[in-house]
Amino acid sequence: MKRSLETIQYDKKAEALAMYAKALSHPMRVSILNYLENQTCCYTGDLVDVFPLAQSTISQHLKELKNAGLIQGELKPPKIKYCINQENWAIAKELFNRFFD
Repeated sequence: MKRSLETIQYDKKAEALAMYAKALSHPMRVSILNYLENQTCCYTGDLVDVFPLAQSTISQHLKELKNAGLIQGELKPPKIKYCINQENWAIAKELFNRFFD
């Protein structure tokens, strides 16, 4: 049966999937997530040492990932410690798996 736009239901899962996909739409953000997935946590300065980008650029990518809920930051003045948001990371994986299934 051919589906049309009228039969496709917009729901919260589709909204969440689109939000995660947007956050993952830049290769550096994917690289940052891969790096963080293999770390307990790290600071912005650690990422600057790993990736050949300015701290401001890294910070912008971290902001996008944090806004999507894929990472979380903990303020440790004067630094911010980042790590994967495990709950949302699991949800994102499940949504992508269902989408591509």
